[in-house]
Amino acid sequence: MDKKILTLHGFVYIMDRMNIFHKLILFLSILFLCIYVNAETSNDRFVVVIDPGHGGNDPGAVGRKGKEKNINLNVATKLGKLIERNCNDTKIVYTRKSDVFVPLHKRADIANSAKANLFISIHTNAVARKNSHVRGTETYTLGLHRTEENLEVAKKENSVILIEDDYKQRYAGFNPNSSESYIIFEFMQDKNMEQSVNFATLIQKQFKDCNRVDKGVHQAGFLVLRETSMPSVLVELGYISNPSEETYLLSDKGTSELAKAIFNAFLSYKNNITQTKTTGIKKETTKETKAEATKPDSNSKPVFKIQILASDKVIPANSSQFKGLKNVSYYKENGMIKYTYAEDEDYNRILQIKRKTVDPKFKDAFIIAFKNGIKINTNQAIKEFKNNK
Repeated sequence: MDKKILTLHGFVYIMDRMNIFHKLILFLSILFLCIYVNAETSNDRFVVVIDPGHGGNDPGAVGRKGKEKNINLNVATKLGKLIERNCNDTKIVYTRKSDVFVPLHKRADIANSAKANLFISIHTNAVARKNSHVRGTETYTLGLHRTEENLEVAKKENSVILIEDDYKQRYAGFNPNSSESYIIFEFMQDKNMEQSVNFATLIQKQFKDCNRVDKGVHQAGFLVLRETSMPSVLVELGYISNPSEETYLLSDKGTSELAKAIFNAFLSYKNNITQTKTTGIKKETTKETKAEATKPDSNSKPVFKIQILASDKVIPANSSQFKGLKNVSYYKENGMIKYTYAEDEDYNRILQIKRKTVDPKFKDAFIIAFKNGIKINTNQAIKEFKNNK
């Protein structure tokens, strides 16, 4: 007799011999096991939080015909639908799905409570009318602003907290309009910076591919990013203060293209994260320069480098894009070529080089770390360096 049939007969026999109490216990046990297995499976889902900036009594930037809050929600909704249709293993959480006001701290709370893997905050830019010719897309990660322009963008987005009644207590006296308040971001080393910058770079590449003016990846002190505990970016879709861009941002074609660009970047980012998680191997282990190839793999100490820029193609060594820096190296990650300057096992020396030599030329440069030729978490590398001193 087939073993499966025999097992089934045995199970039926046992059930017949049980009293009602034991049957109930067995039923509850099986139910609990099913719930537990289902919960374990659902925990494997990739969670992305989509945050349409502003809303309700906070319109955001206002153009001649439209309001930022509506553009943000339109693109966010289209992005969410693209993910829903194409990524069955992804859970989407919105900070708002309608025209309501959600405080900045609440948006971060939503992301943290959902234990999100990624946070995407969607915004629309604006400048004074006298500069209405300014156009283009840019993506921000958390960090210290390096230009007045970046600071102004952060001030604009952070000023929403002034609508909140308890903002002085909630944000520990932070004044979004005071430059001094942003000093706190100088001492923050975001543990998710590398992943955030990777995702931001992918977004800008997609925008560029659909003929949007690429204003690059930048760092600035955004409160909504500071409070999140996962890789996070803030996307500026374009300038509502530019009449032609406003028309594009208010059109179905424009919002659909922008949502598709962010989706394509999301797909690339997620696939790389999933592959790394599955195989345990990072793509960036490949050595691409003589300088890296000659470094002994037996080196047990972290090596710090300064990442200065990223490109989708190889840049000649004598290119003006390096702004006079010599002996620039590069590595490949997420389909992008990322360029670094200087390397040292001493974090303090690299930090000094960054501040004196690199920052004046590349205002959004940041420090990364490798160990045995493999890219590692910078914060962990810094801790190891301090422990080895």
